Amino acid sequence: MDNRDAVGAFLRSRRDRITPEQAGLPAYGQRRVPGLRRGEVATLAGVSVEYYTRLERGNLRGVSDSVLDALARALRLDDTERMYLYDLARAAGPAPGTQSGQRAARPPTVRPSVTRILDGMPQLPAYVMNNRLDTLAANPLGRALYSPMFADATSGANVARFAFLNPAAGRFYTDWERMARFAVGALRIEAGRHPYDRELSNLIGELCTRSDTFRVLWGSHDVHVFRESRKRLHHPLVGDLELDQETMNLPDESGLSVVVYSSPPGSPAEDGLKLLAGWTATTGRDQQPEPAGERLPEQP
Repeated sequence: MDNRDAVGAFLRSRRDRITPEQAGLPAYGQRRVPGLRRGEVATLAGVSVEYYTRLERGNLRGVSDSVLDALARALRLDDTERMYLYDLARAAGPAPGTQSGQRAARPPTVRPSVTRILDGMPQLPAYVMNNRLDTLAANPLGRALYSPMFADATSGANVARFAFLNPAAGRFYTDWERMARFAVGALRIEAGRHPYDRELSNLIGELCTRSDTFRVLWGSHDVHVFRESRKRLHHPLVGDLELDQETMNLPDESGLSVVVYSSPPGSPAEDGLKLLAGWTATTGRDQQPEPAGERLPEQP
């Protein structure tokens, strides 16, 4: 397995979205492509058509930073897409364990100090997630907030698997379509960084096989990174919650992030979190049965 297919599909998808007019080029002749031709991208990037054709066939091995920058400008990549292009270039080459010197990935573990941090925030839902969107640890309020996911043994506490394969996700995520696109884009970034990650490949293959919506979104080659955001949820116990989400990457090579939710003082969401925290402390339970009978949202 290598990343040639991902490289080629990403470059084609980016040039397809740019018209000659947008690029400041004259539009002439009968066009058989929705966006720019290969030759037009090559002209904008200052490389030969033959060289750009090689790149679009998936061969980024040995490409210089200056060429990648020129390509990013020609294709009008945003910061996240530019980072993804660089990740694809870095990942181009032999598989780990060969002469490239890459080391086989080891499953990251949550350090005890990180667990203590989670438990030290009893009034805020918090959990630790890896780049495959697996939830590796959570404080009691975090488990209570995401009780529909933790109640689903088949999800493996994976956010993407829960979002696309469990009908409860359509009720839990008020803005399900936004969440779905975010999850796909985050997995796309991780696949660009680690094309030889077998667990990631298996997850993506499973989701493509079992979810038509995931397969369509995956084919768009859109990418996303974790940043602060507003999360709207419908919890089965306390109802609608509009929460602020902060994602903080741990300062090591584990690829783990701490995700924390909060709410403005005096807001209905603050009242909901207090109610949920009180219920958790009183019952000692972190799961709530989900109503049955709803289907996943239709494909966007």
